[in-house]
Amino acid sequence: MDDVLVTGLGALSPLGAGTDAFWRGMHAADTAPLRVPDPLAHMDHPLMYLVPEADVPDGPEEQDGLPLGRGSRFALAAAREAVLDAGLAGPPAPDTGRDRGRDTGQDAGRDGVRDAGRDAGPDAPRAGLDPRAGLDPRRVAVALSSGMGDTDLHEGWWSGQAPASGRWAPTFPVASVVGGWFGAQGVNTCVSNACAASGYALSVAADLIRSGEADVVIAGGAEAYSRVALGCFNRLGAIDPERCRPFSAERRGTVFGEGAAVLVLESAAHARARGARTVYGRLAGAGWSCDAYHATAPEPSGAQIERAMREALREAGAGDGSGPGGLGFVMPHGTGTELNDVVESRVLGALAPRTPLYSVKALIGHTGGAAGAFAALAAALVLHHKTLPPNVPIGEPDPECAVPLPSGSAPMTGGYGLVNAYAFGGNNISLVFGEAAA
Repeated sequence: MDDVLVTGLGALSPLGAGTDAFWRGMHAADTAPLRVPDPLAHMDHPLMYLVPEADVPDGPEEQDGLPLGRGSRFALAAAREAVLDAGLAGPPAPDTGRDRGRDTGQDAGRDGVRDAGRDAGPDAPRAGLDPRAGLDPRRVAVALSSGMGDTDLHEGWWSGQAPASGRWAPTFPVASVVGGWFGAQGVNTCVSNACAASGYALSVAADLIRSGEADVVIAGGAEAYSRVALGCFNRLGAIDPERCRPFSAERRGTVFGEGAAVLVLESAAHARARGARTVYGRLAGAGWSCDAYHATAPEPSGAQIERAMREALREAGAGDGSGPGGLGFVMPHGTGTELNDVVESRVLGALAPRTPLYSVKALIGHTGGAAGAFAALAAALVLHHKTLPPNVPIGEPDPECAVPLPSGSAPMTGGYGLVNAYAFGGNNISLVFGEAAA
């Protein structure tokens, strides 16, 4: 079976625009949520890890007559960076007098990659896919996810904060927006099974490649501030009043984050044929399961999340312990909610007791439908740099969550990383990423 490689990365997060900013932020390990700048956020804890205002894309406000919300703009920014990073972005569309002077071609370099995501503004020309890369647009697919999509548009219209639009706007257009921007004529699908969604999207992407349906898939997730979502979790009593601190004895819930993480997945044969310039790693295994237990609570024994982890590890051929064939780290789901963290900790303690964890949510909060994609992006960066950054300090660890959370940076000791993502409805997914073949 042909390997599924990660050949491009893109991110827009509370750490700033671009994967370089994300990697630097992982090492700085110093973040905090902010009060959302929404005068109608009448709730006990209106806190969130927000994309810095200077990095929020100023457009496009619409695409082909379709109004776009914050989630779609985030997705497009991250996708533009990922496609450019993979060396698949074509030259800008013919000059219409609107080009803002940014180089979006093949030789833009890291600064160009960063700016390509941030500057997807109202006047930015569509770059499309590069025909020089031997791409057949019919074999380029998009699999993106979101928990709330472009709900911010509708919330603005409902509340009168934004002028009402006479045009219909779907809530979940993120995949079609990205597919339309690049002219991807393969499968374009938006996955939305809550907080496992982007993990599922990445698995769907790998299946499309392994089944021969696609050569390249633009995959990941995007999530933006939603008053409805934050209000609902406040009513559930599931928001921590201070910060997101998974596995801490003092945790009192989760705290949301926003942004987008996108990975370009590509068949190894296609990547070799075009001479892909960077391979961050490979998506080596995936496992799905469902608790079939409760609408919101995890099944207490953890049997189904263990099943998903074991299946992903089996498919990848990864074992416990150090060395190229061993599991070097885990990106846990761990949200900061009481039962979720305990159940996952128990399973990990039995399955991989010595494997260090890196908590992405302690860094940028719980990004909902994009959480699995951010964890996958972090895993790809760790594999590429062969270094596990320090965790954000969480305070006193919960004795019921006996998992190793290193406080300092350390070299990677195994060739694989496990990513977990779980969701309401009992939806579970585990992904295993491996080092790129030499």
